[in-house]
Parts: sequence; structure tokens; C-alpha cells
Amino acid sequence: MKFCPSCAAPVAQRVPDGDHLPRSVCTACGAIHYRNPKLISGCVPELDGRILICRRAIEPRRGYWTVPAGFMEIGETLQQAAARECHEEALARVSVGSPLAIVHVLHAEQVHVLFRARLADPAFGVGIESLETVLCEEREIPWRDIAFASVEFALRRYLADRGAGREGLHFHTIE
Repeated sequence: MKFCPSCAAPVAQRVPDGDHLPRSVCTACGAIHYRNPKLISGCVPELDGRILICRRAIEPRRGYWTVPAGFMEIGETLQQAAARECHEEALARVSVGSPLAIVHVLHAEQVHVLFRARLADPAFGVGIESLETVLCEEREIPWRDIAFASVEFALRRYLADRGAGREGLHFHTIE
């Protein structure tokens, strides 16, 4: 950040009074501008034991597989964001269930929150951010072509929980 979004004056990096980290501080109006992680919300949608996955049509990782997920919007809950992303990417309606995984993706300045979900009906398709979507059995998951480490972590925990008949909440950090 070079200029204050409030008054357009230059900002300087300094530690504000009462803080312990350098922040972007406006040299004119004194506004402090914080840089915080962005929230990604998504889900692992299931229907009859099969998982809905999407091949990405956008960067990063175009052509690789993921579960429906994306940036939260202002004014929505994590669950609403997960359901919206599923509809946008796979034209699917889901019932969002319990939290599955929280993954801190430090290098991307993001926190990924993934939920268990059930397809509300068998209808799904290809949204604008996807090249294709498929319902796949566990043995059909293209592990070598999974787009993100956070998605692989969530999928593996989901399958392990399902196999053990439990619903755990799993935490992970990716540097």
C-alpha cells in the first residue's frame, strides 16, 4: 500500500502506539491500515458416497482439481460462502454440515475453512470457474492433480473420518 484509501495521502510503515507490528499509517490523516489474512470457505460435497470435485478454469492452478471453495464476501457466513461457491463452481445446491478443516496458508495470507456437505439433489454442472465437474468414488480422486495442499489435507481427513464413522475438526498449517 502506497496511498491512504481514506484521503489519498502517502502511507508510511511504522509501529503505531499500542501496537507491536509495523502497519501502513497515513502521513496526513493518521489512519492505520491493517493487512490481515483473507478467508476462503468451501466444502466437500457428497452424494451417495461420491465426492463432487471441480477442475479449475482459472489461475492459480488452472486445470487442476479442487473442491468448491473461494473468498468470502462481506455480509455472509462461512456456511453461506461455502454453499455459494459450490453453486458458482459446480451449479450444485448443498446442505452445508459440520466444519471439517481449518488450514492456515501462511504464504498466501489466507485461512481456508472447509465443511462437510451433502448435495441437496443430484443436479450439478460446470460453473464459470470450472472446466469440468465430476462425482467420483474415493478410488477415483486424482490425487496427483489436486490443486492445493489445503484441499488434499481436507479430502484425506474427510475420507479418514468417513471410514472411521466420525466427524472431527482438523487443523493444519502450510508455510
